[in-house]
Amino acid sequence: MNNLNYLTKIIPCLLLLSSLLLSGCVSKPNINLLPVNVTNPEQAKSWEMQGKLAVKTTEDKFSTNLYWLHTEYNNELRLTTMLGTTVMSLTSDANGAELVLDGKTYRDEDPELLLKRLTGWSIPIDILPLWITGQISATDQVLSRDQANRPQTVQSHIGQTPWQVTFKSWQTQSGAQLPRLLELTREDIRLKIQISQWQALTDSVTLSPETPEKSNEQ
Repeated sequence: MNNLNYLTKIIPCLLLLSSLLLSGCVSKPNINLLPVNVTNPEQAKSWEMQGKLAVKTTEDKFSTNLYWLHTEYNNELRLTTMLGTTVMSLTSDANGAELVLDGKTYRDEDPELLLKRLTGWSIPIDILPLWITGQISATDQVLSRDQANRPQTVQSHIGQTPWQVTFKSWQTQSGAQLPRLLELTREDIRLKIQISQWQALTDSVTLSPETPEKSNEQ
């Protein structure tokens, strides 16, 4: 089953459909998190980002909007049209992964294997949150750095075939520096991720105004 061709064809159709059926637009999930500024992306245990994803293989290519909510315990990715209509969603937590595509729901223990089985893409879902925030894993090899000593080209040795990650440009979002554009290549697939908005999040309980303050004692 190759859903890359399917997605390439359905996205323009959904653009037209969503312009006619605005009620079909999908809003952001109701999350119990609040925005916060950080000085380093490592400080953000949770975050959300909006941007664009471009996928290119030897067979086809397409681009779409990308929304990603990342927390310590789960991830939610959504590919959407410009009006917010969801084309595909992938959620994962400690119990496994769930992918919704064309109105059907598929499940697997591993989100990367689930995505590959249904779309043919082998995308490193588990490590991508690090790269999106300009960080690298212990197994990554830094091939080059820019003038600010940030990683510029990185080779990841996860899996049988390494990924090459290129941080093309940087920006400041939510008080921290992180990539604006990064490119991932491996064999016959290339991914480009453009980060338009990135927001660090914190558990609202820690910032709740209802939390009693300590009294001024003598």
